[in-house]
Amino acid sequence: MLQNSSICVSTTLKRRQIWASSVILVPYSKHHVPKYNQWMQNEELQYLTGSEPLNLDDEYQMLQSWTEDTNKCTFIVLDRSQYISLENLSNEEREIISMIGDVNFYIVDNEIAEAEIEIMIAEPLARGKGFGREAVLAMMHFGYEIVKIQKFVAKIKMSNVKSQRLFSKHFGFLEVSRSNIFEEITYESDLTKDSRLGQLFAENFIEFKLLD
Repeated sequence: MLQNSSICVSTTLKRRQIWASSVILVPYSKHHVPKYNQWMQNEELQYLTGSEPLNLDDEYQMLQSWTEDTNKCTFIVLDRSQYISLENLSNEEREIISMIGDVNFYIVDNEIAEAEIEIMIAEPLARGKGFGREAVLAMMHFGYEIVKIQKFVAKIKMSNVKSQRLFSKHFGFLEVSRSNIFEEITYESDLTKDSRLGQLFAENFIEFKLLD
């Protein structure tokens, strides 16, 4: 059980990369914003993420807000093989070209260390390849290992059957409620108890790299 009275995600904790076998997670930064903003003009992604379209200036302001928010942590998902193949370009160029989505969590209760997890694979050609599964597992591993989150919650649209299966079947989340108003199902995984998620953390190697 968590011993600290409260948790948060400091700027220092966010300053790292997370490497998994097929994806790399990097902190959401200014050079990612134009491509991210283009993604979020898509109506399907707006519906699935519960987001409103923003202009580019507002998107930069949102980045600043998320960066300063000690309850929010957002990483950009990179296709690892593509990123590695672009070694002759600058790091920023490599990240922009290999961007395929984002993953984030938001601490909803600091005292019991509970966070809501979200994943978005925005690039159509990157879907169905396991990137989302690995990215969200890596992000939850980071949350558990580094931030000391003890419970994860996922709210998924009723129409998003693939994500429902991912969290319930693969990660072992349990359904706790449904909202017909918001058209979503809420799942949770409690890491203070024996859980499938804890087993997956032990079975899958993740490397955390501190940034300068």
